[in-house]
Amino acid sequence: MNDEARSRRVHLFGMDIDVVREIDVIEQLERWIAAPFESMHYVVTPNVQHTMVFQENAAFREAYSRASLVIADGLPLVLSSRLFGTPLPERVAGSDLLPLLFDRTSPARRPSVFLLGAAPGVGEHAAARVAQRWPHVNVVGTHSPPFGFERDDTENSHILELVRQASPDILVVGLGAPKQELWTYRFRDQIRAKVALCIGGSIDFLAGTKARAPRWMQRSGLEWIHRAATEPRRLGPRYAEHAVLFPMLVLRELRKIR
Repeated sequence: MNDEARSRRVHLFGMDIDVVREIDVIEQLERWIAAPFESMHYVVTPNVQHTMVFQENAAFREAYSRASLVIADGLPLVLSSRLFGTPLPERVAGSDLLPLLFDRTSPARRPSVFLLGAAPGVGEHAAARVAQRWPHVNVVGTHSPPFGFERDDTENSHILELVRQASPDILVVGLGAPKQELWTYRFRDQIRAKVALCIGGSIDFLAGTKARAPRWMQRSGLEWIHRAATEPRRLGPRYAEHAVLFPMLVLRELRKIR
């Protein structure tokens, strides 16, 4: 993705979202990884949940404003962009980025990855599965932060030191939104990694402890049904709320442009 393409963004629900396809994102990640380290780039992946948080949380909006890439993970956002006459080309699922990147990477390149997040033991299991499927990918560290770590200066310093020692090409920040975006933004100048990907449950997906929805559900925008069915207590109330509030947000935006 060149500088001209990088500057193309759609303004949607207050967010500035990059007009990119999946291949554009992968190629940009490859360029950042191949370049010498100067400063960290971080990627956020808005979906309906992010959109709702964005409306109410000023810190979350600030984190988004400083992201190097903002890619539409939610199909409702892509469909809304077309409704508003500023179409995004396609959904780019954050959970697909690592497998796609690993598949494309040359064995001679040996990208390094640090997995931050998920429950204790999940990161290690993910690392073992990555080594089996992509032996050219080097998982250089894993860490499962304790509950409330973001308010603990000692724990935050510990995490930053672990990442500094590992100095990975890619830091996978799988802490859930909005925590992962706020944490990455807060420590953006101290994180010693070329790229930080704020991609939620990706560590669980790599480990196989959580399963992605069937491909047809992903493509048709029904992945949320699969997730709600697998985690009804945690996600059911959230998705029920979004089912009411997101259409109201769409109507509000339509009134602004008409």
